[in-house]
Amino acid sequence: MKNKKRDSIPAALEAVQDGDTVFFGGFGTGGVPIALIKGLTDKKLSGLTIVSNNAGAGHNTIATLLQSGAVKKVICTFPYSRGSVIFNDLYHSGKIELELVPQGTLAERMRAGGSGLGGFLTPTGLGTEIAEGKPHIDVDGKTYVLEKALRADIALIKAHNVDLRGNLTYRLAARNFNPVMAMAAEYTIAQVSAEVPLGEIDPESVHTPGVYVDTYVIDKGEYDE
Repeated sequence: MKNKKRDSIPAALEAVQDGDTVFFGGFGTGGVPIALIKGLTDKKLSGLTIVSNNAGAGHNTIATLLQSGAVKKVICTFPYSRGSVIFNDLYHSGKIELELVPQGTLAERMRAGGSGLGGFLTPTGLGTEIAEGKPHIDVDGKTYVLEKALRADIALIKAHNVDLRGNLTYRLAARNFNPVMAMAAEYTIAQVSAEVPLGEIDPESVHTPGVYVDTYVIDKGEYDE
């Protein structure tokens, strides 16, 4: 059985390279892989494209990563959440690109990517700037926008429990985008609260099967403030 466990955050992040597209799990403050994002900031990379629900607020982990100059493009749903001053300054000074995606569309693009689909049809965004330049397709007299699947080189996700095979469970709403991001990435790195013995996670309770997890690390608080 392959050993997927890494002993430290830097070791877990060895696969991330300049220019990668990186998924960040989380919604609000739930399910955000804070230690992994802080560790990624310390790697001093460049040219990253990041995909997340928001573009950071105040001086939290995503905002600090943006401020470090590592990111060239953000794909997200809420770029202007309360206190997102760092993204605002970078975007309006032309130092960072933005692709705005409706929340449901973002989730479905990743699900399509993880399922091996090329894309899907949706009426969301029809008649707005979001639909400009995208194919429009009529089905039974109704017009839809073709949204392409979204995949990434790396997914950074946060889970509650993990077993030695990399099977994951999440705690309540912390599940959010994490499972679909794990499916739609070439390489998935999980930050986990606790490791449990094989067999302790009921097969019906597995939220992300270990086949989607390449590496995991137990968060020991090494990147706590």
